[in-house]
This record gives sequence, C-alpha cells and structure tokens, in this order.
Amino acid sequence: MLRFDVRCNAGIPATILSGYNSGDVHQQAEIKNLGLNGAFLNSLSHLTENELIRLKAHLPNIGDFEIDGMILRKDEDGIAVRFINLDKSSRLTLWQYIKDNLSSEKTCPYCNSLNLNNTERCWNCGQNVNFGSEKFLDIHEKEIQQRWIGYIEEATEELIERFQVLEETVHSQAVDNDDTPGILERISDDFLLKAERFEDGIKDISAIKHNRAQFHQKTNHIFSKGYLYNRARTWPQGYHGDHKTLETVYRNIPMSDGIGYYLDLAALKSTLAVAVRNRIRKLQNMLEEEFKKRTMPSVLNIACGSCRELVEIAPEILKSKADILCVDNDEDALSFSYSRLYHTGALPHIEFRKHNAVRMFDYEVTLKDFGTRDIIYSAGFFDYLPSDFLVKMFNTLYKLLKPGGKLIAPFKDVRRYRPQDYHWLTDWDGFLQRKEEDFGEIFKQAGIPESAITESREESGVIIFYVIEAL
Repeated sequence: MLRFDVRCNAGIPATILSGYNSGDVHQQAEIKNLGLNGAFLNSLSHLTENELIRLKAHLPNIGDFEIDGMILRKDEDGIAVRFINLDKSSRLTLWQYIKDNLSSEKTCPYCNSLNLNNTERCWNCGQNVNFGSEKFLDIHEKEIQQRWIGYIEEATEELIERFQVLEETVHSQAVDNDDTPGILERISDDFLLKAERFEDGIKDISAIKHNRAQFHQKTNHIFSKGYLYNRARTWPQGYHGDHKTLETVYRNIPMSDGIGYYLDLAALKSTLAVAVRNRIRKLQNMLEEEFKKRTMPSVLNIACGSCRELVEIAPEILKSKADILCVDNDEDALSFSYSRLYHTGALPHIEFRKHNAVRMFDYEVTLKDFGTRDIIYSAGFFDYLPSDFLVKMFNTLYKLLKPGGKLIAPFKDVRRYRPQDYHWLTDWDGFLQRKEEDFGEIFKQAGIPESAITESREESGVIIFYVIEAL
C-alpha cells in the first residue's frame, strides 16, 4: 500500500514516559524515523502494544518537543508509535523538522520513485512533493483524506465481493460447512484491519462516522441476513443493548438460516458476546453470594433489562427474604422480566418500576425515590454514560449504600476488544471506549476512596467488575 505519511530519518535521542499523564521515566530511546502521524523507535522490550506513552525529544535546530502516543506495533527492530492529541502547533513543529531533514535526493517519500524533473507532483504516485510550499500541509491533509476515503471504499467493495462468493458456495454446498466460519472470519478480519487503519489515518471523527454510515448502507443486504447483526444495526427497541438482543446473546443459539446462520455464529463468538455471557454468570454468582451472607437485603437493580441474573438464584432470593427493586425505562423489558420471574416463585420479593436511570445523579431526589440500599448494581448500563455524568451518579449511588453495602459496577476494557467490530459490522457504538485508568479516575472524582474498591474480571478478561463497599 502507498505510504500516506511523510517521514524522514531521524536518529534523535528521546525519553519515554509511562502512561498518558505519568511522570515516571521508562527508558531512553532513539527515534529512528519521524512522521506527521507517528514515529519508529528502537526496541523497548518492556513496552506493550496499545500502551499509552509520552514521548520527549529535542529536535535539532527546532527545540524541545513532547507528544502523547500509543504503541501500535512491536517487533525485533523496534516499536511503531502513533501520535494522539496532536495540536496544530505541534504538527507545524513536526513538519518544520521533517521538511528540513528529508533526503537531499529527489526521491518521493511516499513511493520511493526518483523525481528527476523536480515536478510538484510525483510522476509515479501523483502525490504532492512540493514540500517548500507554504500551503503544503493544507493540500497534503485534504489529499490524504481523499486517499483514505478511497481506501475504505475499496475495502468495502472487496468485502462485498468476497461475501457474495462465500454465499454462493454455501448455497451450492461447494464448500465444506466446517470451513465456512473460518472463511467468514477471515473476510471480516481483513476488512476490520483496514477499517482500523482508516480510522487511525483519517482521524476526523465526523468523516469516520460518515464513512461508517456509508459502509452500513452498502452492506445492509449482507448483514441483514443474520438476526443479531440486523438487530445490532437497526435497534428495533429504539436503543442500544436492548433486552431482546442481549437475550439472544445469552442463549447463544443462531436464529437464521443459510448464510445468516454463519453470520449469527460469528456474532455469538465475537469477543464481547463471549464476555457478556461471562458477565451475566459472574454477576449472578456475586449476587448469590451476597444473598447467602445477608438477611432481608435491600437491592436496587438499575436498567434491569431481562433480569436474567436473578432467575437462576430465585432460591437464594427466597431464603434471604431479599427486597429487590428493578428499574428500567423500557416497559417491554419490565414485562419480560416479570413474566420470566413469575415462574420462579420469587416475585413477592421483587418490584418493577418504570424509571429513567439517567436521572440518578441527584442525591436528594434519588434518596427520596429509592432510599438507602444494601446492594446496588447494573449489568451493563454504566458503559453507556459519559464520564462526567458517571462521576455524579457514582457519588450519589455510593452515598445511598448502607454501612457494609456494595455497589457492583462492570465495565468493558477497550484494551481487550476491537471497537471496529461493533462500529462497522454492526452499529453498536453507544457504549463508550474506556481503559482501566479511566475507571479509576471516575471513582476518584466521585469521591470514592480507593480502599473501598476491589476489582476482578470475568473469565475472558474483557470486562472488569468493580465492587465498591461502603466503609
């Protein structure tokens, strides 16, 4: 693939700092080459892919330079770093250094062709190589954006063609059924790697969303054949993560025929589908243990959905004489949960209430509505709330806990899954992408002492469970 970034050889000493805002020096390094979007450094064995770093260096004849970055790739030659949060001033500083240190030979930095005629554009790849122009950066960014759009459009057409071939072979039984899931996985993975590269390259959030919408439109005739993919693109209940979609994930049984059957299989074995099934089992086990230790515990289940975690532990609910209030803004979810729990005998201990959980940020109002509680939890609701709002909500919920009470809050760790799977193949971008340190910062700002928090993960390691105990 044609290189989109202008790079130059560097050989600049640099300092790596760990974490996004950390002041702990990790190691001295050397920038081997430097571009507008990233750099390649000599090998740092203790750094890992996707790790956030801060890079400090002195650019000769330019001055000191600091930038946040993420480790994209690591091999025996070194590590590739992608710059993040690059402002206009830093970009101009970078460009000044790169421009001054491009090879003196008339070689195109994009395709390595010689430009003996000193033209403004490379004769081979057509890229603008008039680096001395004051307008170069503006022209460069516009052209690169168009190239990235062409790149993702070509990747989309390739996916459609490969999928059509696979569907034809499935219908004709020309391929062993045992091979179909693997072929479908390769088709999807090849596209998603390109989608990830597209997002890294184009950087413009509005352009990314626009091109995702274009992709969904062009591929609806494909993915609508799978029950889960179709639901996760159209959201017939009107919101992301509805109880019917999650119940399909929990049951783990394909609902479609033909090629749709294999699409369902792919959706059900995806990283987050596996993690979500693990999450509900772990939550169920945690609640069961709490009910065994408590007498008449008062429980608040926020955005309760299908209440699947309560069905299997009905005997413990009865033994403990628990008082459980399940709230959700979806009346269909409440009706579904009522019908399911009706047959367990636990209904006398469970109340259902229609309530918009996003209103639970005001302590006085929430205390009046729900009182204090021994256990407060939600299976997946917190992932959908902005961090500043979560700070207010957790501050309120923590204060609602009785002495010894517990708040159970599971979160998805973005370092353990690939967001493009859910943003491109489906349209499931309602849950926010957060890292472990983000959760710690939320709790800190909410005024929750670190000593009150314990954490664990479900079996796959994708979802972190935070248990916050009132001290």
